[in-house]
Amino acid sequence: MALIPDIAEAVVLALNGHTFSQPFTAQRAFRPVFDLAEMKDLHVTVVPKGVELSTAGRGLAQSDAQIDIGIQKKLAAPESGDNVEIDALMGLVQEVAEFVRATGRFGDAAWIKTENTPIYSAEHLGELRQFTSVLTLTLRVMTA
Repeated sequence: MALIPDIAEAVVLALNGHTFSQPFTAQRAFRPVFDLAEMKDLHVTVVPKGVELSTAGRGLAQSDAQIDIGIQKKLAAPESGDNVEIDALMGLVQEVAEFVRATGRFGDAAWIKTENTPIYSAEHLGELRQFTSVLTLTLRVMTA
């Protein structure tokens, strides 16, 4: 049993079991690389990022796993329509973040926090006309 991939898979299952304002099928990946042509469709990718192990008490271990959720889509409208598309995608990012917080548990892992810094990649918008936002989840597992 590999802790981080199992947690990432639990996040994928939870996301795919919920209905969001924009439909998607989340996928787990270790190396999320896509062709720009593929990005016209909304991509939600769950990527194991890291783990911090510590002692939580006598005989109790704490694992804080970080999981990234990438939300990406190539903008379809001309630049004059960017705000409408970007607003909708930012709304989806917020929906996903709120869903994760409200769900609270993913398998044996409990939600601790979600970070979204920066809220989107200015570089991807400028160079690729692609919206990219990454939520970093911290999920905790306690083991004896």
